[in-house]
Amino acid sequence: MIQTAKEKAIGVLEHCAKPTGFYASGLPGGYEATWARDSMITSLGASLVREVREARLHTSFRKSIELLSKNQSELGQIPNAVGSYNTDRQSDVTFNSIDSSLWYLIGHHVYAKAYKDQSLLRKYKRNVEKALFWLKSQDPNEDKLLAQQPTMDWQDAFPHKYGHVINTQALYYGVLKMYGKTKEAEHLKQVVNGEIEKYLAMYDPKLGYYLPWNWKNHDGDREQEEWFDTLGNLLAIVTGLATKEIANSILEYIEKEKINKPFPCKAIWPPLKPGDKEWHSYFEKCDAREPYAYLNGGVWPFIGGFYVAALVKIQQYAKAGQMLEQLALANKQGKQKEWEFNEWLHGQTGQPGPNSTPYQAWSAGTFLFAAECVSRQSVPYF
Repeated sequence: MIQTAKEKAIGVLEHCAKPTGFYASGLPGGYEATWARDSMITSLGASLVREVREARLHTSFRKSIELLSKNQSELGQIPNAVGSYNTDRQSDVTFNSIDSSLWYLIGHHVYAKAYKDQSLLRKYKRNVEKALFWLKSQDPNEDKLLAQQPTMDWQDAFPHKYGHVINTQALYYGVLKMYGKTKEAEHLKQVVNGEIEKYLAMYDPKLGYYLPWNWKNHDGDREQEEWFDTLGNLLAIVTGLATKEIANSILEYIEKEKINKPFPCKAIWPPLKPGDKEWHSYFEKCDAREPYAYLNGGVWPFIGGFYVAALVKIQQYAKAGQMLEQLALANKQGKQKEWEFNEWLHGQTGQPGPNSTPYQAWSAGTFLFAAECVSRQSVPYF
C-alpha cells in the first residue's frame, strides 16, 4: 500500500510540474498557477524523490523559487500566487498573504539542504533579506511576534482570524531557526508558550492546545477564538515551537476528539455553524458553510502529512506508521477512479467533496514527506 501510494504520488507531482514551477493541481484547468505555499509544501516531498524521475521535480522546485523571487514586491513580500487563474481580478500576480513569504524562505532552506546546492541562496540573497525584513515589519506592537490581517494565510476567510495566528508563529519560528536567528526564535517560543510576557501567550493549558489566534486584551475581554487549528498546532510540533509536554497534549487532543478520523486530519475542530459566536454572515457564501465540508471540519490529506511528521517528531513511530497507512487510504479515495489525491474529503464519510480538486500537488508531496519521516524515524529539514 505505502509503496503504491508513493509511486502514485510521484505521478501526481509529475503532472503538477510545469515549466514555471509546481501548479497546485495536475488536473487540466485545476488551479493553473504557482502558489507560494502550495509549491513549497509540495517540494518538501518532491525534494526527497531520488530516482530516474527526480530531475523534473528538481527543476520544478527550482523554477518555483525563481518565479516567486522574480515577482517579489518592492517592499519584500513574496506573492501569494503567480499565474492567470484569477479571472475576476485580471491579475497575474496576487499578494495579501503572510505565509507565502514564510514558505518561500523555508523552501530556499529545503532546496539548499536537499540538493546540497547553495546557488539559489546566493543568487537570491537580496530577495531572502528583503523577505526577512518584510516579515520583521509585520509587528505593529513591537512584541517580536508577527501580526496579520484577516484572510492572509491558507485558510483565507474561513475561519476568521487576525492578529497573532498560531500557523504563522509556528512557521516564523521555523524560519528564524533555519536562518540562524536563534535568539529571536527562543524569545518567540517562550512568549507563545506562556513562559514570559504571559499576556501574549498562545498556548492554553486548559484547552491543551494553541489558540488559533488572539489579539488585544480589553480589560480582561480578550479578542481570541478557541476552535482547534489542526495545521497550526501540528506545525508548532514539526518546527519545534511546541515543547514535548505541549506536543503530547496536542496529539492527545487529536486522538481524543477523533480529528484523525475517518482519515488524518480534519482542518478544524469542532466544525462551525450558524449561531456560533465565531460565525460571520459571509461564511454562508463559501464552500465551508456546511459542517465537515471544505475548511469547516473537512479532511485535508496534506494536513495528514504533517500529522505523521509530528508523531515522528515526538518519537511515536508505531502510531506514525499506522497513520501513514490511513493517509495512503485517504489519497486512494476518488470520484472517478482510485488514487486521486484529492484536495479534501468529507469529515464524516471520508469521500471526496463535490468541489474538491483531484491530483492535488500538496496532497502528494506531503505524503512523500510523511513516508520519508516514517522511514528515517526523523523529520527532514526541520
